[in-house]
Amino acid sequence: MTTPRYTPLTQSLPATVPFVGPETQERERGAPFAARLGANENIFGPSPKAIAAMQAEAGEIWKYGDAQSYDLRMELARFHGVAPENILVGEGIDGLLGYLVRLLVTSGDHVVTSLGAYPTFNYHVAGFGGTLHTVPYRDDHEDPEALFAKAAEVDAKLVYLANPDNPMGSWHSGADIVAALDHLPDGCLLLLDEAYVECAPEGTAAPIDINDTRVIRMRTFSKAYGMAGARVGYAMAQADLISAFNKVRNHFGMNRMAQAGALAALLDQDWLAHVTNEIAVARTRIGEIASENGLTALPSATNFVAIDCGQDGAFAKAVLDGLVDQGVFVRMPFAAPQNRCIRVSCGRPQDLDAFAKALPIALERARQA
Repeated sequence: MTTPRYTPLTQSLPATVPFVGPETQERERGAPFAARLGANENIFGPSPKAIAAMQAEAGEIWKYGDAQSYDLRMELARFHGVAPENILVGEGIDGLLGYLVRLLVTSGDHVVTSLGAYPTFNYHVAGFGGTLHTVPYRDDHEDPEALFAKAAEVDAKLVYLANPDNPMGSWHSGADIVAALDHLPDGCLLLLDEAYVECAPEGTAAPIDINDTRVIRMRTFSKAYGMAGARVGYAMAQADLISAFNKVRNHFGMNRMAQAGALAALLDQDWLAHVTNEIAVARTRIGEIASENGLTALPSATNFVAIDCGQDGAFAKAVLDGLVDQGVFVRMPFAAPQNRCIRVSCGRPQDLDAFAKALPIALERARQA
């Protein structure tokens, strides 16, 4: 029997994915989760206007989406005070990460990220043959100066930095990010992932000139805008870099319902303000639940909270397993020492009540193990 002749790179890759989805876990456990608090989805939902826009577009779904996402790009440009040529819309940040890595990275090229940062980026780098270098977190924060120093050391083409950070929820001020750029080596591009910036304090977004060729920024409608299932993200950068994506992107990757929903969501900033208030309330409640159980909730600028379980990664994994066994879906960082924590997404009162009920039982089981 003949088999496909896979490339040597493909043959070298592990048969793994960055995340095991909650639906997969539900099938494996034979029951749905009572509380879905692991994927940093916005359970408070999208703007009702976005839902209405998507419903209105459903009858037109026989058409391909607009290959240029023209209407959404025009409004994003107006919203951010930049030119449309500085904006690219794609299939969530995950899709945009893949396109960017494809543009810049081939076998033997060096890339830098933080040890334990967003694994989907690492997945794309490996998939295109890049060599990934990591630096540790500093006090549960990504460390821009260390990242840029490593980039200079290995002659990296690309550096990944999330602000705010996933999985710890920590953040730097935008001014500090701008100041750190003085240490970014020539010929290296900073990928600044701002997926959670709408949840963050004023001043977290870095005031970077859109024509600064050292930086590309990525944002999403999956988090604060509550549209994770629609897969809409966008990149902002100098026009020549944005134009280069046209060489590699899937021009008809966006579906028209998602485009319509994202446009309506962007125009409904009152709903966004409502959601960010709900997120703030939920972060406080998660912190209270942690404290009631003798644990420490780390400060967060995102729609989740990292909870320090007070021991090592094995203990935190036992706590996580105990929660999942009780129908509460959460996740945890995968690298030490951040893996002493579990990560809990913000949810409605009933979701957090389920977490509050399950946590002491999970802790007791973990301590007895």
